[in-house]
Amino acid sequence: MNLNQVTIPSLHVENATKFYQTLGLRLIVDALPRYVRLECPDGNATLSIHQVDKLPTGHGITIYFEDENLDELVKKLQEKGIIFTSKPKDQSWLWREAYLKDLDGNAIILYKAGENRKNPPWRVS
Repeated sequence: MNLNQVTIPSLHVENATKFYQTLGLRLIVDALPRYVRLECPDGNATLSIHQVDKLPTGHGITIYFEDENLDELVKKLQEKGIIFTSKPKDQSWLWREAYLKDLDGNAIILYKAGENRKNPPWRVS
């Protein structure tokens, strides 16, 4: 089994699409204004955005995007006007993470984990 895609809700799919394109995703399905699908620049994963009348409440969705050059990516995105709630920081779980939110309030974590993503020292054998 392989994770193919994640679908997130949006009040304004067109605006959300532009936001994720700014992050580097490429549009591959355009059914605006109700739906789009984008692909990540690396790997095979896709992200879909669908129109909703009301956003979910509570903790909501967190989307993780890994990049080997995290600090450089964050700097480039800031130059494009992306606002981060937390700049890159080394975490106790051995990942380096930067935090932001998309236009609908979905949490996004840009991170670099390397080998520790799937094989941390505490991995269950």
